[in-house]
Amino acid sequence: MEKKKSILLVEDNSNDEFLTVTALKECNAANDIMVAHDGVEALDYLLNPDPGGKQHTLPQFVLLDIKLPKIDGLEVLKRIREDDRTRKLPVIILTSSKEETDLERCYALGANSYICKPVDFGQFMNSIKQLGTYWLTLNEYPEC
Repeated sequence: MEKKKSILLVEDNSNDEFLTVTALKECNAANDIMVAHDGVEALDYLLNPDPGGKQHTLPQFVLLDIKLPKIDGLEVLKRIREDDRTRKLPVIILTSSKEETDLERCYALGANSYICKPVDFGQFMNSIKQLGTYWLTLNEYPEC
């Protein structure tokens, strides 16, 4: 039986959230797309059990924006890599930042990929579809 494929999207911009979810659904990339709107929601989902004490099943990967309210994406990435349960979880940075320091910092903290959000609608949709295809269809994952 094939493992259920899911994604955690961490995005505070509602327009970018809509476009990303739409593109992923159009290419049938995942069964479930969970959305966290800030760093606290993302870390709660990944690291804290639900109210019944059961740990969430980890997503196939995390799409993480850098500029987030409450806890920024760099700190979220750092905490993901510090926890044994999520250390090997693929984290793809999806951001509008083209700053070299952000790129370097993300890779230093253990990001698996860094993608700048295209401004053009068509390019944005195509990039997300390719991303979904690669990370959910072609890439092989270790057990987290």
